[in-house]
Amino acid sequence: MTNDQVFGAFNQGEIPTIACFNKATMALGVDFDALIAAMQVYVDKYVAPIWGTPAKLVKTTGFKKGAWAMVFLDNADQPDALAYHDLTPDGLPQSKVFVKTTLDNGDLVSVSASHELVEMLIDPAINLMTTGPNPKLVYAYESADPVEALSFDVDGIQMSNFIHPAYFEDFHKPGSVRFDHLDKVKKPFQILSGGYQIIFRNGKWSQVFGSEAKKKSFAREDRRDHRSEIRPKKKRLRADLAKIKRLELRYSPARAA
Repeated sequence: MTNDQVFGAFNQGEIPTIACFNKATMALGVDFDALIAAMQVYVDKYVAPIWGTPAKLVKTTGFKKGAWAMVFLDNADQPDALAYHDLTPDGLPQSKVFVKTTLDNGDLVSVSASHELVEMLIDPAINLMTTGPNPKLVYAYESADPVEALSFDVDGIQMSNFIHPAYFEDFHKPGSVRFDHLDKVKKPFQILSGGYQIIFRNGKWSQVFGSEAKKKSFAREDRRDHRSEIRPKKKRLRADLAKIKRLELRYSPARAA
């Protein structure tokens, strides 16, 4: 076995710890400590009881040995952004929240972060797919994309709406069960007007949208290094910690806490 092998089985039998750290130079628009606390409630009270995906979120200044990660960056052009790659240095799941990109899109950082969090918990390897109503398609197992325009309050901070497991179970009749947290979805695989779904058809990845307006706004978004861009990759790379440190020393005088 070589040292550069990366495996897709994460923390088997354990509740993952997620190291949350901020490397963005611009203001998040929300207190970082309060955001982490709200996301913990989001997981404990709303996500884990439905999906069975508990996690412990901790504030750190960087990667934590044996922990998953959520890193906040300005955007994909930040000098050290690409050095974070797709996984932590240990080969564990990692989410990136691009603060400037999010704010430029008119979105809240808290909603983007909780969106990434719920999707990482449910599909940490970004490789789950399922059949659905169209036999010619395979649907990505993304838990926030179809309802991503909606959010709800958790301790005074907005968190992303998310779908329930029944959403991916095509045998349910419309209105027979709850398909998302806010109960806006009325049938399996329904995409709300502000959402989209990643699909695999004829050997290629693409998206279907809940509305023309969403399709147009999606095309204007900076999607670099987003989960939807990682999914087609044949190889996932670990974050290059040495390169990150070199670039931070070179380009960044003082980062936000």
